[in-house]
Amino acid sequence: MPAAGPALSRLSAAAARTAVQAGDITVAELVTSQLERIENREPVVKAWAHIDAQAAIDAARKIDAASEPMPLRGVTVGVKDVIDTADMPTQYNSPIYRGHRPAVDADCVARLRAAGALILGKTETTEFAHAQPTRTTNPHNVAHTPGGSSSGSAAAVADFMVATALGTQTGGSTIRPASFCGVYAIKPTFGLIDPTGVKPLSASLDTVGLFGRELADLGLLLSVLSGQGAFAEPVPQSFTVAVCRTGAWQSAEPSVQAAVEAAAAALRNDGIPVREIAQPVSLVDLDRLHQTIMAFETARAFAEEWRHHRAQLSVSFAGFIAQGHRISRTAYDEAVGKAAEARAEFDHGLGADEIILTPSTTGEAPRGFANTGNPVFNRMWTLLHVPCIHLPWRCGQSGLPIGVQIVGRRGADLSALMAATHCRTLLDAADIVEPATRTEEYS
Repeated sequence: MPAAGPALSRLSAAAARTAVQAGDITVAELVTSQLERIENREPVVKAWAHIDAQAAIDAARKIDAASEPMPLRGVTVGVKDVIDTADMPTQYNSPIYRGHRPAVDADCVARLRAAGALILGKTETTEFAHAQPTRTTNPHNVAHTPGGSSSGSAAAVADFMVATALGTQTGGSTIRPASFCGVYAIKPTFGLIDPTGVKPLSASLDTVGLFGRELADLGLLLSVLSGQGAFAEPVPQSFTVAVCRTGAWQSAEPSVQAAVEAAAAALRNDGIPVREIAQPVSLVDLDRLHQTIMAFETARAFAEEWRHHRAQLSVSFAGFIAQGHRISRTAYDEAVGKAAEARAEFDHGLGADEIILTPSTTGEAPRGFANTGNPVFNRMWTLLHVPCIHLPWRCGQSGLPIGVQIVGRRGADLSALMAATHCRTLLDAADIVEPATRTEEYS
């Protein structure tokens, strides 16, 4: 039987769900523990844009009293504050939308509620999920960034405030903060999770992402949000691996390079075929294509804010919109066409049961809050619309988390999650450095 009191907040979503279903704990007890954790840690981590403790407890009691089957009963979720919630403010970390209340939930939120998940609150985001840093700190060391733009979602899950969280990724906004904060995350295939009710940034790139403290947590959420129940309990299967260092390999810190090499060695030692690829497609300038498409679409998505509220935009976001206005329709259409060609080439070049092993980030979370980190190991995969999974594994020289990234084929999210589950087992068994040591303040 799980321990009572604050320790309940440390349960993974999968473990909490099992305990609730077995009658060992109630959802109200779990939420009370998480709220206590938030009360103690929020003053330094600053992960939440909105929390209503009494409303959360009332919602938990309602779920406890419900008699109908609920596949996510016992699963608590933080929702990035660019995703609409009808009963909570959605403010996009912008003064333009202070106090904004959407009329209805986003599709992903509605699906979670219908399955019995409890929406604990809204997590901090960078302004409009772009680059302007938020106030959130890294729970492993509060002098460092948690990454972004899903800053609060990653930090809240890492700090045991909530079991799972929704984020988004348009560049590297799910995988990078997951790496910096040492939690699991998936950026699914583009479109697998319905983005209706998510504030658009770049419509052909925006993807709802998921955070959890175990791979099983991601599967639980994805089984509901995708409508494909098979994700709930992914069973490892045979696969092959392509190690892709990408053209940015030299920008990776030695600890990240060593982690990728050690992971590849562990896979080889288990008899899994591993090959090397320099770049997944011949078109190497994916980063530039990504930036062209994102800037052009962002400028159009924020036409209202640009015309009527420009003075309330940050300098960095206003500059990005201005950059988008300078991109011609011809240049945008050319970039969209080349991106489509790259996706087709990637689909053709990767084996049917093959995954890519690659860095998640350039290194540990940078010290300070001037930026949220470099997305150079994320943009290309987001542009290719492929599923990406972060596996937290080691720590770098400063004692902060790092890990590796698993990338699959478009639409092969289940296969990628199965392969990641097997990889996780191998990494756990390998005689290597344990995941980042948590400080006494964090523990």
